[in-house]
Amino acid sequence: MAGSVAAGAGGSGGGTRRRRSRRKAPIADINMTPFIDVMLCLLIIFMVAAPLLTSGVTLDLPKTAAGAVSVNKKPLTISVKQDGQAYINDSETPEPDLLGKLKSMADNGAGLDDRIFVRGDAKANYGQIMGVMGQMSGAGYKKLALITDQKN
Repeated sequence: MAGSVAAGAGGSGGGTRRRRSRRKAPIADINMTPFIDVMLCLLIIFMVAAPLLTSGVTLDLPKTAAGAVSVNKKPLTISVKQDGQAYINDSETPEPDLLGKLKSMADNGAGLDDRIFVRGDAKANYGQIMGVMGQMSGAGYKKLALITDQKN
């Protein structure tokens, strides 16, 4: 009798033993690591891109107490640096060629009724800024606005 017990204990022929399932239960938690990685990458991209979204010409604008101007579409920006160099948006334009470029832009869709922002450096010659504005006004552009920084 002892032999039969030993044969049953070996597990070779017993029918009472169940086979274990090889499947694992699904993981119930959410893996946050990929989400955090993507968010950090986006944060870095936006931190690098945000300064590039402002106008590309670096100027020291004068400070005033005037409020911000609301616009529906991106206006044309003309910048005058301290040394008198003029820029249309971000492209350097000599002052004699300013009206020619503005007229070619008007032919491509920018009309005389569009708003034009004039940005002049605080240390720029006032006569140069007014000369640029006078040229634009003489060419028929009537919606000219001077851009300044707000006082704190």
